[in-house]
Amino acid sequence: MLSSPDRPTTDFVAVFTEHARRHPDSPVVRQALGRGRYAVVTFRQLVDRADACAGALSAAGVGPGTRVCLLVPPGPQLGPLLLALARIGAVLVVVDPGMSPRQLADCLAEAAPEVFIGIPLAHAARTLLRWGRGSVRLPITVGRRYFWGGPTLDGLIAGSPPAVVPRAPVLDAVAAVAFTSGSTGPAKPVEFLGRHLAAQVELIAGVVDLAPGERWLSTFPPFALAGPLLGLELVVPDVDPVRSAMAPPGPLAAEIERSGVAGMFAAPATLDRLSRHCVDRGLVLGTLRLVLSAGASLTPRAVRRLRRCLAPDALLYSVYGATECLPVSAIESRELLDGPARAAERGEGTCVGRPLPGNTVRVIRVDDGPIDAWSDDLPAPPGGIGEITVTGPSTSERYPGRERHTALAKIRDGDRVVHRTGDLGRFDEDGRLWFLGRKSQRVRTPRGDLCTEQVEPVADTVPGVRRSALVGVGEPGRQVPVLCVEAERGADRRRITAEVLALLAPAGVRHVLFHRRFPVDARHRSKIVRERLARWAARRLPAPTPRETS
Repeated sequence: MLSSPDRPTTDFVAVFTEHARRHPDSPVVRQALGRGRYAVVTFRQLVDRADACAGALSAAGVGPGTRVCLLVPPGPQLGPLLLALARIGAVLVVVDPGMSPRQLADCLAEAAPEVFIGIPLAHAARTLLRWGRGSVRLPITVGRRYFWGGPTLDGLIAGSPPAVVPRAPVLDAVAAVAFTSGSTGPAKPVEFLGRHLAAQVELIAGVVDLAPGERWLSTFPPFALAGPLLGLELVVPDVDPVRSAMAPPGPLAAEIERSGVAGMFAAPATLDRLSRHCVDRGLVLGTLRLVLSAGASLTPRAVRRLRRCLAPDALLYSVYGATECLPVSAIESRELLDGPARAAERGEGTCVGRPLPGNTVRVIRVDDGPIDAWSDDLPAPPGGIGEITVTGPSTSERYPGRERHTALAKIRDGDRVVHRTGDLGRFDEDGRLWFLGRKSQRVRTPRGDLCTEQVEPVADTVPGVRRSALVGVGEPGRQVPVLCVEAERGADRRRITAEVLALLAPAGVRHVLFHRRFPVDARHRSKIVRERLARWAARRLPAPTPRETS
């Protein structure tokens, strides 16, 4: 539980060190190498390696506040480096390796890391594509070095004398700069203090009862740090780490059964593919007792399918949050299916559960401009739709170097900072939060605004619709709503169009376009990039009638 709702005091390095002291020979990382082989790292081995890394990096000039980009996949090397950098007080620069080379280059140019630690493939890309050219002064290779300069990590460790490194991070110092997914615009840098990261770990631990020593599998890279901090044994599947969210379901299902995985943290797209694989083959993942999903909302249909391949007493949570404030709320699958799922399929939005203890979540009236300070006239009427705002122990306070974006997303409320999520939502009479879609993606028609979650879950009930996306074509206020559909293989498109239009007639949707594969974000492969879809739809839509634009 949180030591204080607003100021957590957990020293997460000390938490991990205490786990290691109590269970030195227990496994903490279990990496699949293929053909039934594993590389297993114990708590003692991880701490010893972290000690060596911390001493070597300190001797090489890495100190408190040094910005370090770390591009090392989950596994035996990542944990020690994360722990070492936290102990040193370095600032971790977090980028998605699944981003396009241009996006990644832009992020590194903005974050300006002084140190780049990566595997050979990352250094090859850095050298050839000139990532961090103006800022990186110390490139360190994890593994073999080829045609680029700088030392290897093993070489630094071998040549460094023993060094005393501080063991506790400073909770009020900058600990990390992580970039948003960029699914609704350019990726933005989010600044996290040590207390924000500590609060994230505490909030996750507060969602469910996590048993130390349990085996967890994650295709969500940040959990590579959170899992071991919570005393869990992290199972790293034999999948492409750059595109882990797109991991093929067969190997994932086999790894879960082979390793006796008890818990899983994954994006909805990963879980959707896994559940389809299991249901098609009649598989039940009997060892899984707990599944956490984050990155986008779980659809009612996906939840029903997932429940079919889990044990009856297994727990499945959909976690709501954002890079700037994670986690915010959570809902278990059986509560979701007991009423809220049917409401979602009637166009009432997607229920994302009750705010977690420590988070203050409020819905304010929709405003596309900046709001400097909190005032009593900001909240929307009870039950009304507005923008979701969050204040809590994990809520970041600014986008460094982005004053305009900070002004648009942050509200000063006394000594606290309120984050505007950019999501539309409402509260029901039971205190549950409902997600209606992104504010920037609402369709602004002459009849009024349409939110994506008021339309898409309705369309998704039509057999043959794999998923759908509502977009607007035209100028805001005169936009024509268009439903884009990703159909199941072999589905009858003419029938789907007729049924979808019949269901969505009250919302004023008169156009259905079929798309082979929706563009999605690089991180979770779950958030639909509707801005790109809207441009695609505009090129294919017939000229609107006067009735549609007036």
